[in-house]
Amino acid sequence: MSILSPTGHLGFTPIERGSFDLGVARRPDAVVADSGSCDIGPQPLGADEPCSPEDWQRHDLELMLLAARRLGVPMIVGSASDSGTDRGVNQYAEIIRGLAQRHELAPFTLATIYSEVSRDEVARRLRHGTRIAGLDGRADLAPDVLARTDRLVAVMGVEPLIRALDQGADVVIAGRSSDSCLFAAPAIRAGFPEAAAYYLGKVLECASFAAEPFMGKESIIGTVTRDAVTVTAMHPAQRCTVASVASHAMYERANPFFEHVAGGVLDMTGCRYEQVDERTTRVTGFTFRRDAVYRIKLEGAGKVGERAVAIAGIRDPYTIQNIDAVVGWARAKVGERWGEPGARYQLYYHLYGRDGVMGPWEPQRTPGHELCVVVEAVAPRWEDAEVICALGTRNLFYARLPEVKGTAGTAALMMDEVLRGKPGYEWTVNHVLPLADPLELCTLKTEVVGA
Repeated sequence: MSILSPTGHLGFTPIERGSFDLGVARRPDAVVADSGSCDIGPQPLGADEPCSPEDWQRHDLELMLLAARRLGVPMIVGSASDSGTDRGVNQYAEIIRGLAQRHELAPFTLATIYSEVSRDEVARRLRHGTRIAGLDGRADLAPDVLARTDRLVAVMGVEPLIRALDQGADVVIAGRSSDSCLFAAPAIRAGFPEAAAYYLGKVLECASFAAEPFMGKESIIGTVTRDAVTVTAMHPAQRCTVASVASHAMYERANPFFEHVAGGVLDMTGCRYEQVDERTTRVTGFTFRRDAVYRIKLEGAGKVGERAVAIAGIRDPYTIQNIDAVVGWARAKVGERWGEPGARYQLYYHLYGRDGVMGPWEPQRTPGHELCVVVEAVAPRWEDAEVICALGTRNLFYARLPEVKGTAGTAALMMDEVLRGKPGYEWTVNHVLPLADPLELCTLKTEVVGA
């Protein structure tokens, strides 16, 4: 079985048409794409709004739909509209209906799978003694943390997707999904071993990220047999090499050898990589272990407050040398009027040119010859966030350093205004919930669409 992967995040930027058409010409058995990510932060989930323009989403869905209908193969899209909420599933389903009408497509079956979970349902399980364990060092989910959560989604495994295909779905639009499960589902349904199917999903999830040189949004094809997966770059200037495929297997992993999904773990410790031809790599040696208890990941986000942002630049070497003292001064002046940060407000200084990207993980903290200081304030009311941000930014000018004798040159404002950002959200839920039935948190609907 061969599956075409045209993008690692549908709609984030448009799919590149050339390599997609080359992939379609190879007549894959399915066209599959992920459309969501935690990389975009908690705001889209918490606010239940997309981070990708609908025009780009429609562009990608149209390419995939027309190709899949022309080939007569399934089309699967998961984590609809960036975060996989019910709104995102409905949005993509409506786009599919409109495209079918516009192109006068022959009737086909559209399946929608919803995986949003109500806070009341999670609270009910907590009251009945279910342990919802935290991931990555988080404590078990507690009622007070759940109360701060505005929206939750369950990250579905392969079972709801297989059920949709079993019910005759030609097009599947799914809520929040494990990236690799979107690709593994049709392969498992076709009878391929779970280990091979899940590795196929792992290597295809981000499309051309598994190839070199780097080219985003290009298509690749993965082919699965009972004991091997081969992956081929579709762009003529890209190659799926031993290095690029092996490195992608380690991508986004706390442990580079294990991929955890609902129901088990893909073990890549024994993988062997072989260059088949210039643009194709073959992989063997993967195994899959089922968990004793089926668990599904929950993601949740809650609103912290309104956000205000201002930007300043610093070029003076002495000020840069003492930037921590400068920021400390500005923080202290805010504290004099607003008290210590906490529930009333939060204040952040992002120092681009020293550690603005990596923060405390930056190994080389020697500043450059100039710094960009992004000041971010969060407060329950926008009016307060605006004032706090302005105070925290303007006091960068007035920090009292021992050797400063002049009155100018310490900092410069890119603009003398405070910008209104989207509201600030935090990840509140990153936990796993045990289930008696893999389908119990999903709702599946099917309908016939087309002329």
